[in-house]
Amino acid sequence: MSFTGPSAKTIVIIGGGASGVLIASQLLRDPDPDLRVTVLERQGQFGQGLAYSARHRDHRVNVPARGMSAYADDPEHFWRWLQRKFPGQYENSWVFVARRLYGTYLEDVLREAGESIPGRLRVLSEEAVALHETASGVEVVLGNGTSLACRSAVLAVGHETQPARGRGIAVRVGSDRDTPLDTDAHVMILGSGLSMVDAWVSLSEARHRGPVTVVSRNGLLPTAHRDVAPLSIDAADVPFGTSLTYLTRWFRDLIAETTARGGDWRSVVDGLRPYNQRLWQSWPDNEKRRFLRHLRPWWNIHRHRLPPDLHAGLVRAIANGQVQLLAAEFTGIERAPGGVRATIRPRGGASVTTMDVARVYDCGGVSVDVRASGNPLIRHLVQTGAARPDPMNIGLDVDGKCALVSEDGHVSTRLRVVGPLTRGRYFEIEAVPDIRVQCASVARSLLAPVPAQA
Repeated sequence: MSFTGPSAKTIVIIGGGASGVLIASQLLRDPDPDLRVTVLERQGQFGQGLAYSARHRDHRVNVPARGMSAYADDPEHFWRWLQRKFPGQYENSWVFVARRLYGTYLEDVLREAGESIPGRLRVLSEEAVALHETASGVEVVLGNGTSLACRSAVLAVGHETQPARGRGIAVRVGSDRDTPLDTDAHVMILGSGLSMVDAWVSLSEARHRGPVTVVSRNGLLPTAHRDVAPLSIDAADVPFGTSLTYLTRWFRDLIAETTARGGDWRSVVDGLRPYNQRLWQSWPDNEKRRFLRHLRPWWNIHRHRLPPDLHAGLVRAIANGQVQLLAAEFTGIERAPGGVRATIRPRGGASVTTMDVARVYDCGGVSVDVRASGNPLIRHLVQTGAARPDPMNIGLDVDGKCALVSEDGHVSTRLRVVGPLTRGRYFEIEAVPDIRVQCASVARSLLAPVPAQA
């Protein structure tokens, strides 16, 4: 692929998951017939990504359908798609669909965007391994040894999972090593967040009867959704720029006031959502680190909630003793006759406990240390100085327009980043309702004239 002159509107999007589809669909809403968009996805499955490639029926999105439109300015788009594909199946838009179904929706979004003006969209099952910014554009180097030339490029690579712990003894849910188990086997799950719920769902669908021990540092479970309206919060009342201690006290007081009036704490959490990114950006780096170290687990279980029926089923499994939730630190693992021997240290204790189980599932969630990235493109950008980690090391450093910032502080005019890789600046940028707004903004900036570079 090539372009004629620096003014040609040719854009390469690296990553074909949710972030890549959302930015591509926003770009292709532009009526310019000369626009050319190429989407690269090494897996060859567009719209799937880490989240929406889940195969099990009860691996579901944790946002109701009414909030999952690909377009912020057309909030009913996904709901209309559901009604068209499955007439009469869903009573209302407060429904939590299977993630694989949402992946199909994203595939349709990308296809329809490409068909709006035929010939402008190309999708390739290739991996980008390097980027070189030039005076006239960007060279995208592919794993097959060829290159693409374009005016601008967008990194939309999404989430990465951490390598499974324990020298490869622990297993990732859905991996090739996740082979069928004896239904009465004792299983351990590391982590108690949404990834743990996926593991429990997989075991439940396989009619697993054996004990399941869930180990996490804090022993916290995600909470359940409830269909309540967000609380109306005035921006003037939000304590931007204050200490984390003051904000926490203000937030708890607001919840207490709301529940005393018969309201629900969820409405407060959801009412604060429009200000979450601004709050994060108002803190100095030391306050951000305090939040990540001390408060993030509590925030996550209240902010990223479960469909009510899944939550109720998990609570029942804990109540009847099949699932045991332990607040403990995982300290080691080794192979043992007939399975695995895991070592844990209960919270507040000095001594360790060993447990013999058939399998350990590592559900520690997604990787949040960009320095440990397994993506060759991210490693190339950081190692060559074309990019730098953000101050928290949880993503790449970008400016307010999502332009990539190099090691020496240079802000690129041709390279943009969207989705979870920008969490250092935005923090709340992992769910579709947030990413779609970001992608709309980045698309507008990409379609604007590019300043001349030396």
